[in-house]
Amino acid sequence: MPLNRSDLPQNVLSLLSQGTVIPAHPLALDAQRSFHRERQRALTRYYVDAGAGGLAVGVHTTQFAIRERGLYSTVLAAAMEDRLAWSNRPMAMIAGLCGQTAQAVAEARTAVSLGYHAGLLSLAAVGSASEDEIVEHCTQVAKEIPLVGFYLQTVVGGPVLSSDFWRRFALIPNVLAIKVAPFNRYRTLDVVRGLVDAGAEDRVFLYTGNDDHIVLDLALPFVAQRDGQDVTVRFRGGLLGHWSVWTASAVRQLRTIKDELARSGGALSPELLALDSRVTDCNSAFFDVANNFHGCIAGCHEVLRRQGLLEGIWCLDPQEGLGAGQAQAIDRVYAQHGDLADDAFVSENLQRWLS
Repeated sequence: MPLNRSDLPQNVLSLLSQGTVIPAHPLALDAQRSFHRERQRALTRYYVDAGAGGLAVGVHTTQFAIRERGLYSTVLAAAMEDRLAWSNRPMAMIAGLCGQTAQAVAEARTAVSLGYHAGLLSLAAVGSASEDEIVEHCTQVAKEIPLVGFYLQTVVGGPVLSSDFWRRFALIPNVLAIKVAPFNRYRTLDVVRGLVDAGAEDRVFLYTGNDDHIVLDLALPFVAQRDGQDVTVRFRGGLLGHWSVWTASAVRQLRTIKDELARSGGALSPELLALDSRVTDCNSAFFDVANNFHGCIAGCHEVLRRQGLLEGIWCLDPQEGLGAGQAQAIDRVYAQHGDLADDAFVSENLQRWLS
């Protein structure tokens, strides 16, 4: 049966509306590059105990190649099973959807059957289509599951989309949120303008995926005009591969931002604003910016390996690994920004998560 936004539990809708931390769930593999069920379970338990408000599974950080290996439903089912067995608190479960319309619809149906609340729809496979065709693609997938739109950066296959596209996307009734991740301030503003033009700023929640400005996206107001009047919107939370590591710290950072905004009426301390550059510096190492994001998945694996959550950094594609100098870059940010890590939290709980 198709899932509509009105079918979602109110506590999940409230969680997304208030804003939360949603890590993109990595894929745990063994040395033979086979699915490592126990380590995958440990990762899910880590995110739950770290305070994440949801999980995004089957997305880029989970590796799109799970589909070619026949692992898509297996990995989605594992995350749902492990999350429910570990905690009964509400969490937003978001499934990655990709491919042409038939594939994306089939994946949406799989996600609904497994209890997922929404689908994060990658448009990379339809990026060469017209905006009219892409809107129709989104409309068809939205008939199956509430959608989280995804403005993906061009370096990993995302199309450039106009503010009018985002206006039309936000008008689709079963759209729930938009992950804004073009790593480009102009294109981020296009999403804001489209959302405001649609009059959907209260119904469609903005979540940052801009790894180059995570803290500022969460801290700053964004203003667009409608009918000659300023309309202010804010990012509610984030859905990020970056938050697959040091997750407990990310939860603290989001809470600090929200608390400071509430206490000061919108003013932010210089220290909090400066945190943006520190988090971005960490991301540059984890996501291998120096090598045009070649090691963006392996870099997150490396942090999790150093913490003991993963046994190695293996990816399904043997060509995927750390970029040149990336290990040294991670060493540097550990030395300079180690207070942003959550290594002590992981160390205290690791054996329990692996049990």
